[in-house]
Formats: sequence, C-alpha cells, structure tokens
Amino acid sequence: MPFIAIERITKVYEANGDSSSVRVLSDVTAEIAEGEFVCLMGSSGSGKSTLLTIVGAMNHPTEGRVLVDDIDVYGLADERRADFRREYLGFVFQQHHLMPYLNSLENAMLPLATANVSTKEKRERALSVLEKVALADKALRLPNQLSGGEQGRLAIARAIVNEPPLILADEPTGSLDTKTGREVMEVFLKLNAHGQTVFMVTHNPENSALAHRIINIVDGRIE
Repeated sequence: MPFIAIERITKVYEANGDSSSVRVLSDVTAEIAEGEFVCLMGSSGSGKSTLLTIVGAMNHPTEGRVLVDDIDVYGLADERRADFRREYLGFVFQQHHLMPYLNSLENAMLPLATANVSTKEKRERALSVLEKVALADKALRLPNQLSGGEQGRLAIARAIVNEPPLILADEPTGSLDTKTGREVMEVFLKLNAHGQTVFMVTHNPENSALAHRIINIVDGRIE
C-alpha cells in the first residue's frame, strides 16, 4: 500500500460563473512510498501546484480521490480534514508567510496554538525544530533580521513542529539565490533522511536531481 495514492484526479475550474470552464488536471494517477523524496516538475500552468494543493487537502478535486496513509482525504468531513492537515502535513511555500511581528521562536510555535500542551512544551518543541534547521541562535530575531536562507529554514521549522509524516513544498527555493537555495534543500534532505516523506514542486533541475524520483506533468497529465 503506497503512503500517497493519487487516483484519477481531474480538476476543472468554472470560469466567471458562465458556461466556460478550465480543465487543469486530467485523470492524474501516481503513487508515492513512505519515506520517498519526490519532485513534481512541469512548465508554468501545467497543473503541478494545483495537484500539490489537492494532495494537501486544500483543494477538492472535481473527480478522483487522494489517499494518504490509507485515509480517503476528501471522504473526511471538513472538520476532520482540518485535523488531518494538522496531524499529517507540513506546508512550505515559495512565499514564506512568516509573521513579521513575531520572532523566530514565536513563528515556529504558531502551528501549536491549538495543541493541548503547556506553553513550556510548545516552546521546547519550537526550540527543538529551530535547532534542526540551525536557527536556535536566532530564536529571538524577527523575520526581517534574518537572511533569505534563514527565512526559508524558519518556514521549514514551522512546517515540521507538529512532526508531520508528510512535507509538501511548492517552489521553496524559487525566490532564493543559488547558495541560499542549497541551504534550504539541505534541510529537506536531512528531514527525508530521518524518515519524513517529501513531495516538492520545483522547476529547478538542481533540486530535482536530489530527489529519489521525478514526476513530470504536462498540460495537466502525468507524462
């Protein structure tokens, strides 16, 4: 049984409330094993980011289903799907969406806001993930006091503070220069080496060369 099973996914967006529509994905099927590092590649507009959001339980497909750890993601009620995202998924995006008025420690603690644990434990967990991404010494700095690579690593720390088994990343190095992009990729490789599954959208061949496998998508279909 694959860890992620993408079964005949089709996504159609209705345009402007009229009869026209845009088909973004067509009959997409793929499998990802637990502990794999898989890159999804394709040209702009090919549907790769849409597929990532569907796997991430954020974008209901028009047809098909997604199973993660044998859980039918879109068979869940909305409230349970939110629980699923919190328990299973860590998201990292090209735009890091860090809170500018919170320091690194507080940003890393954000996903723990509703966790039924003490503030002390939340701080300890956040410090632990900051150590994993080599930012423990920057715990009290605001995002604008961090370099681009450090901001990227902070976004990863926030994504993994709940210890999710699956990390979804959408062009996480797209706004970074080559050196800082490599720093961020090194963090993904370390997390994957410790057993976390990584599914990453990228257009960068240097990033995809580090993955176990590449899935190519062209005009909404897997090649």
